[in-house]
Amino acid sequence: MGITPLAFTGISTFSEDLRTILERTVKIASLPLQALQNETADVLTRRTQLGSLSVAASAFQSSFQALARVAENKALAAASSNTAAVAVTNSGATAAAAYTLNQITSLAAAASETSLAGYDSGAAVSATGTVRLTVGAQSHDIALAPDRNNIAGLRDAINNLNAGVTASILTTGAPANGNFLVVTASNLGATTLALRDDPGGANTNLLSATNQGADAAFQLNGVPVTRKSNTVNDLIGGLTFTLKQTSATPIQLSLATTRSELSGALTDLVNKYNALTTEIDRQVGENAGLLSGDLVVRDLQDSLRQVTSYSVAAGSIKGLASLGIVFDKSGVASFDSAAFQALSDPQINEAFDFLGSSTAGLGALATRFQQATDPVTGSIKIQQDDYDRTDRRLQDQISVLNVRVADLQASVGRRLQTYDALLGQLESQQRILEASIQSVNFSLFGKQQG
Repeated sequence: MGITPLAFTGISTFSEDLRTILERTVKIASLPLQALQNETADVLTRRTQLGSLSVAASAFQSSFQALARVAENKALAAASSNTAAVAVTNSGATAAAAYTLNQITSLAAAASETSLAGYDSGAAVSATGTVRLTVGAQSHDIALAPDRNNIAGLRDAINNLNAGVTASILTTGAPANGNFLVVTASNLGATTLALRDDPGGANTNLLSATNQGADAAFQLNGVPVTRKSNTVNDLIGGLTFTLKQTSATPIQLSLATTRSELSGALTDLVNKYNALTTEIDRQVGENAGLLSGDLVVRDLQDSLRQVTSYSVAAGSIKGLASLGIVFDKSGVASFDSAAFQALSDPQINEAFDFLGSSTAGLGALATRFQQATDPVTGSIKIQQDDYDRTDRRLQDQISVLNVRVADLQASVGRRLQTYDALLGQLESQQRILEASIQSVNFSLFGKQQG
């Protein structure tokens, strides 16, 4: 909240001087307020700069962790010989392997049945008002009140059961009996789906029985397998595949180390490293930002130094330079793809050991960045929260000072207005007195006195 200017309309010849006094008084009283506003602006700038640093640090940490996962998984990539029929992903495998889907005879599908008869909107759907919905091994009896014994009432009653099916109405537009009930299972897989009228008597199925769903059926390495879903993640450790269409032709699934997985992760790490060092460099040196000397900046600098200087004594892969990551004189990193591709297969295996995992090797250093970037307990979050508290405190102080300065301005303004009015009266009386004296002089001497 700012200070509202107070209009000062004087009538005396001293009004401009009084206005100057008022403005100067308010300006002096506002000096602490201006200092608080400047401090608030600095806090906002620090928080903004810390936010940019946080984004860069989080991106580097994510890239670093991704590199550690690639190394831990030996850069294994999953492949399918027929991606139109089967999509496959590596979900944690750590060893190369090959599998054969000899055939895919069916895909998992949800049961979906339609009422055998169509209904008018208000026509009764049940002869007795009682129907039984069967979904798999579960049965649910539904009692329809007379005013709800129609296709809309039955649809709503089924949906209110939360029985793993959804009921809807298919309207054909026919002049009579043009509404059909459709009941569809929520999950894939073969199941029993029925809706029987008068279950204790006629027990008539109101639905068709032509689409009771289907399980996925296939052979893996010659072994018959069925699943309720087309996505299978519990059959081969670390491998997830999704069936997309049937196939009588064998399909090969494989897990193999690919250099592109590792080189891509190294390239991304270099890019994220350069982005983070750019943000850090903005807070150091002669033209440093307001985070100069901040503990978070120093910790991130130290963590990056540990990453770039990490080395091992044994083997031919001793540091990042052995993998093609080099740094110029200004500290900018680059990835030499040719040098990386020139590594032998045994050296690639050494690279996996060098990079390690989230708990060993170079990858273990990712925890240092987690300490800074954790969204709950990280040092950056703690610093941001501290800035927020400081901003709230400053805003409270600014509000109080605004009120005080406004009160002072109004109070001084009122007093000066009073003084101006009194001066105006005195000036008016002075003019009257001078006019009277001039009149007497003219009467006595016939002319004005010089």
